[in-house]
Amino acid sequence: MTDNPHGALFRAIVPHQHSRVTYAELFFDLVFVFAVTQISHTLLAHFTPLGVLQVTLLFLAVWWVWVYTSWITNWLNPEKTPVRLLLFAMMLGGLVLSTSIPAAFDGRGLWFAIAYAAMQVGKTVFLWISTPRSRPLARMNAIRITAWLSMSAIFWIAGGLAQGELRLVLWAIALVIEYVSPAVRFWIPRYGASSVADWVIEGGHMAERCALFVIIALGESVIVTGATFAELAWSAENLIAFVAVLAGSIAMWWIYFHIGAEAGSEQISRSSEPGRLARLAYTYLHMPIVAGIIVSAVADELVLKHPGGHSDLKTVISAIGGPLLFLFGTILFKHSFRGFLQLSHGVGIIALCVLAWFASELSPLMLSILTTAIMIVVAVWESVSLQSGPRE
Repeated sequence: MTDNPHGALFRAIVPHQHSRVTYAELFFDLVFVFAVTQISHTLLAHFTPLGVLQVTLLFLAVWWVWVYTSWITNWLNPEKTPVRLLLFAMMLGGLVLSTSIPAAFDGRGLWFAIAYAAMQVGKTVFLWISTPRSRPLARMNAIRITAWLSMSAIFWIAGGLAQGELRLVLWAIALVIEYVSPAVRFWIPRYGASSVADWVIEGGHMAERCALFVIIALGESVIVTGATFAELAWSAENLIAFVAVLAGSIAMWWIYFHIGAEAGSEQISRSSEPGRLARLAYTYLHMPIVAGIIVSAVADELVLKHPGGHSDLKTVISAIGGPLLFLFGTILFKHSFRGFLQLSHGVGIIALCVLAWFASELSPLMLSILTTAIMIVVAVWESVSLQSGPRE
């Protein structure tokens, strides 16, 4: 990496040249392996309408703090000691955040809020301070982001101090502020909005970072599968369930990584506006992909523990909803750089919706086998069709 005279801590971005993900970033990601595990376990323990709403909010917060960090480390160089120390400090905040997840709406709400707000505002202030005056557009962009995150931090802390439904409402407001801010390009009074052209990023690095988070989610699913299966008394039924849920995870990997991840990386690397594509494809559209994997992990544990009998509502929602979220996210993600909707994914979504009508009549094991079969068909269909033509 060459020295950057216009910002000692910034990456030297070379057009059409991919910057590798650093070991410091990979080390930082380990915290989020734990965070994803905490989210899936919390969802399993609180699978009620209110619990699902609360866990969804927590997932959106975890995703947002991670993806914002990925933007920061796309601009700044983690090989530099100050940036590396920032990531280590963020790991501490991330561990406090993660350990607070199960009781975020009980006794540890303030801890969750403080950790989240400190991570979001702290790293953005660091970016602001690190941006030299010789880069006025980047510096102004950092100021705009800091202003928005500081506004949302007020609602995070207020929610941490509140109780019950008021906490949920205040944290929802905080998330709305943060999720809307990139869409309005961090508009602030007097200074207006930033230009997407100001968001100079290394596209290949951003694509790889998000692909690694998908790996984190899939890895958590495999951990749940292995740990749950190890505790069971092995039987033919359990063995079939074990194979089915593992095959489902492999199918998700195939659908995302076999063609989509690499194609997305190449497209964003060649894009004339990589910031715009990164905002859509990697900041927003990866949320349902990751959420689908987490929900599927919940279904996997339910199926492994209770493969027989009729599927209850919790099993049906997680077994159908997980793959449905995943396919919904991947079809939109691939559309963002291919320009067309993948027919195989659309058929898979329809098939899952049809299966939902009579899913409660099936055993959890049979439901898992059928959802896995649908995902395998989608994976094979896409692989074969894209070899023969681009629009199948």
